[in-house]
Amino acid sequence: MSDALPDALPVPATPRPLALVTGASSGIGLALAVILAEHGFDLVVTAEDDGVEEVATVLGEHGTGVLPVRADLTEEAGVDALLAAVADSGRPLDVLALNAGTGQGGAFVDVPLEDDLRVIALNVTAVVRLAKALVPGMVARGEGRVLVTSSTAALMPGPYYSTYAASKAFGLSFAEALRHELRETGVTVTAVLPGPTDTPFFEKADMTDTRVGRGPKDDPTKVAREAFEALMEGRDKIEVRSFKARMQGAAAAVLPDRAGAAMHAAMTKPDDA
Repeated sequence: MSDALPDALPVPATPRPLALVTGASSGIGLALAVILAEHGFDLVVTAEDDGVEEVATVLGEHGTGVLPVRADLTEEAGVDALLAAVADSGRPLDVLALNAGTGQGGAFVDVPLEDDLRVIALNVTAVVRLAKALVPGMVARGEGRVLVTSSTAALMPGPYYSTYAASKAFGLSFAEALRHELRETGVTVTAVLPGPTDTPFFEKADMTDTRVGRGPKDDPTKVAREAFEALMEGRDKIEVRSFKARMQGAAAAVLPDRAGAAMHAAMTKPDDA
């Protein structure tokens, strides 16, 4: 890995748009960062692990201005450090991709409280903090695009990762409400709802012993590319998932919540539960 990582973004002679991507060291966030770079964006990329510096090195080798910020967004200090880095760039933010997320599998009564609170801190609190700090600048300029990574888990109750599913339902509702408020400002808000995707999520969430954890998953690059297209078109939301998952989602849409929860639980229940 190169030792010459930037501590600030250069101001290009020819203005390039700037995008911030959270959760950019792997999965959908990494794919989003690559796609944005391919489309001429400079980047601020953040994650809690040092993989974000590797991402910056690789993308920087192709002429993209990249500022890596290693920060734990479950902590207020981590959010503040990221916001300070964006402010120090001295450049307007054109795309805000609120992608970072985490989950925790298992029965609610068995999951430690601190694990549930960490899910809420990253999937809910950090999203609100960053949007509150960065969206007003977009509104003041009359332009900008916001992407909120929700999940198809938001569409029905999610037993055995109940806090995660609820947090993603918050993200979807928040994105759609904010979109309505900003409809005449020049700022668009797009929610992306991936189905099961081939990322480290299931391992980190301790869900490899579930049907969904073992089942087929979408390519994160496919998810990111469809999300990018929806973002640039200013669409309200997009679901990206396999045919089987789409059929399950369509069934859940017409089922009462109790039946939807039971269907969802069949996919997320641990083998030993």
